[in-house]
Amino acid sequence: MATTNEPADPLAKGIIPTAKQAWADLFKWKQRVVVTNDFGETYTEWQSPEPLKNPFSLLAQLGAKDWLFFIVGFCAWTADAFDFHALSIQTTKLAKYYHRTNTDITTAITLTLLLRSVGAAFFGLAGDKFGRKWPMVVNMLVLGLLQVATIYCATFQQFLAVRSLFGLFMGGVYGNAIAMALENCPVNARGLMSGILQQGYSFGYVIAACANLGVGGSTNSWKTVFWIGAGLSIAVGLARIPFPESKQFIEARKAGKQAKAPSVFWQETKHMLRQEWKLCIYCIILMTWFNYYSHTSQDSYTTFMLTQKHLENAPATRASILMKTGACVGGTIIGYLSQFVGRRRAIIVSAILSACMIPAWILPEGERSLSASGFFIQFFVQGAWGVIPIHLNELSPPAFRSSFPGLTYQIGNMISSPSAQIVNAIAESHLVRTSLGEMAPAYGPTMGIATAVRNSLLQGASWLGCVKRDLGSVSTSLLRAPIFLSPLKNNY
Repeated sequence: MATTNEPADPLAKGIIPTAKQAWADLFKWKQRVVVTNDFGETYTEWQSPEPLKNPFSLLAQLGAKDWLFFIVGFCAWTADAFDFHALSIQTTKLAKYYHRTNTDITTAITLTLLLRSVGAAFFGLAGDKFGRKWPMVVNMLVLGLLQVATIYCATFQQFLAVRSLFGLFMGGVYGNAIAMALENCPVNARGLMSGILQQGYSFGYVIAACANLGVGGSTNSWKTVFWIGAGLSIAVGLARIPFPESKQFIEARKAGKQAKAPSVFWQETKHMLRQEWKLCIYCIILMTWFNYYSHTSQDSYTTFMLTQKHLENAPATRASILMKTGACVGGTIIGYLSQFVGRRRAIIVSAILSACMIPAWILPEGERSLSASGFFIQFFVQGAWGVIPIHLNELSPPAFRSSFPGLTYQIGNMISSPSAQIVNAIAESHLVRTSLGEMAPAYGPTMGIATAVRNSLLQGASWLGCVKRDLGSVSTSLLRAPIFLSPLKNNY
C-alpha cells in the first residue's frame, strides 16, 4: 500500500551527525520515521502526529489480562519505592537511633543505589532468559525479608550491610516490572500507561510518608514503617505467583527463542552490547542525570523542612505527601501528552518549567507554602520521569526489553548514588540563618543549586539525544500507528 507522506533523509550515521539531525528534528513538528513494509523494503518519511485521544478510551483498550499485568507491575514498583523511601524520609529518626549524623545515614542510600545496578544486570537478564514471573517473585520476597532484617540491625555497621544487600534485590524490580506492565499494553496507550506506571515510584513515597505520619515522630517509630514495607513487598511477591507469564515471553519461547544454552544467551548479550554500545552509553548518561535530578530534589526535602524551616514531623510529612502527590499527577499527565508531542519534547519542557520553580520551592516559609511549591516542582520533575519507562522500552533492542531498561536505569542510579549524601554533606558543612534567627544546615541553597545544575545537564542530554521509533516490520497499512515508538534497528 503506497504512502502519501513526504519522504525524509535517512537516519544519520555516527554520533555527531546523529546529534545534529536529532537537534534539527526537535524543532520540526513532523517526525522522521523509519518504516519497513511487508516486502522488507525500508525507507524514511515524515509523519504528522495523530490528535490526542480521549484517555478513557485508551484505558478501555486494555483487556482484563492486560490490566492484571499492569497492576502487578505497578504494585511491584510501588512497593520497591516504599522500601527505598522508608529510609530517606526517616533520616532524622535513624540518625538519632544510631547516634549518627544525617550524612552518615545517607551512606545507606548511597550503598543501596550503588548496588542496584548489579541486581538490575542479574535479574534483568534472568527475566529475558527465564521469564518475568519468577525473578520478580524472588525479588519481592527477599526485599520483604531484608526489610525485617533492617529492623533487627543492632549496630550501624549491620544496618549498612543489610541496606547494601537490599540494593542488590531492589535493582531487579524496575526492568521486569516495566516490561511486564507495558509490553502487554496497546501501542497507542503506552504513553499514558507509562506515565501512570512511573508514578508507582511517587505513590510508594506517598504511602511511606503517610505511614511515617501515622506512626508519629518518636525515634523508634521508624521500625513500624519498615514492618509495613516488609508486608507490602511480600504481598506483591505472593500475588504474582498465580498470574501467568508474559504473553511476549511465551510466544518467544514457543518460537524456540528461549531454548538456548546460557552460553549462547551471554554471547548474544555481548553481541548486543557491541552493536548498541553507543545507545547504551547515551541511555546511561540520560539516566544518570535523571537520577541526580530526582534524588537531589526529593531525598532531603523532609530533612530540609525539619531543620531549616523548623517544621515538626507531622507538618513536614504532610508537605512531603502533597509534594509527591504533585509527582503522581504530573507524571501521568505529561506521560500521556508525550504520545502526541513526543518523548524528548515532553522531557525538555518539563525540565525547563521545573527549573523555573526552584526559587519558589526553597524560599517559602510554613507548611502551606512549602506544600504548594513542592507540589508544582515535583509535578514537572516527575512529569519528565513519566516519559522514561516507555522511552527506555522503545529504545531497547527487542530481545533485551527486560534487561536493557533496568540495566541502563540502574547504572545511572549507581553513578548518581552519592547524590543524597553529597547534598547532606555540603548542607551540614555550611550554615544559613533561618527565619527565627537561628543557624541551620544549608539544605535549601544546596538542593536548589544541585537541582539547577542537574537540570541543565539533563536538558543537554535530551536536546542532543536520539529517538528511535519502534515501527519495526509493520506493513504500510499500519503507517498511521503512533509515531513516537522506536525502530528495531538504527545506527548510533
